[in-house]
Amino acid sequence: MVDILKNALSWLESQRKKHLTSLVLYKKGNGGGASFTVPATIGKTIFSIEDDYGRIVHYESRDYLISSADLLINGIIITPQKGDEVIDDGFIYEVMAPANEPEWRYSDTYRNTLRIHTKLTGKE
Repeated sequence: MVDILKNALSWLESQRKKHLTSLVLYKKGNGGGASFTVPATIGKTIFSIEDDYGRIVHYESRDYLISSADLLINGIIITPQKGDEVIDDGFIYEVMAPANEPEWRYSDTYRNTLRIHTKLTGKE
């Protein structure tokens, strides 16, 4: 039986990559790590974290939606790690998330797209 939803999501992912991306430089953070250019869609996530005093603090992450298949080093698909960097239009965004939240997650049921959480850390 044909999985219509899976086919539709694959088509939507191809349209996202075709019409809603710009090229960014992805750099592995393991000291002298590899770097490569990938198409990415910019997004955001609002994290609501309770602080030590019971107050809710909101953090906004700049997210990069990148196809899982595009994060390749030597033909091997990798996953984002804390400390990796995304260089976008001369700005450096480090892969990280607040309060022990995961630095990335899959953005779809079929694990085609990664949503990578980052924070602005500098300028080139």
